[in-house]
Amino acid sequence: MERIEWRSVDDGLGGDEDWIDGDDDIVTVGPPLPHVRHVEATAPLTLFVRYDDGVEGEVRFARTALHGVFAKLADDDYFKQVGIAHGAVSWPNEDPDMAPDAMHTEIVAGNGFWTVN
Repeated sequence: MERIEWRSVDDGLGGDEDWIDGDDDIVTVGPPLPHVRHVEATAPLTLFVRYDDGVEGEVRFARTALHGVFAKLADDDYFKQVGIAHGAVSWPNEDPDMAPDAMHTEIVAGNGFWTVN
């Protein structure tokens, strides 16, 4: 198996990160994804989330969003079991989990607030 080493390359495009393999082939993978570092249930259907880049905000789940994979979140005891798995907001057995990059984008766009509809 070929060893791949991680090395940051300044390509002048604003901080993209690149994989360099043993043959010096470069594959740009873009900026790293944001990771959730803190999450807590602060009220029914409401979370406070903080990311590794300092972005933080409140995520509220509208009752209309509580179907399909989110149906379990209607149970307040289950909702309070929120945690972090692989840098994402998650509940037991990662069921469900929230895409950290999409949630980050929504929190930034909403000035610290996001309502999941």
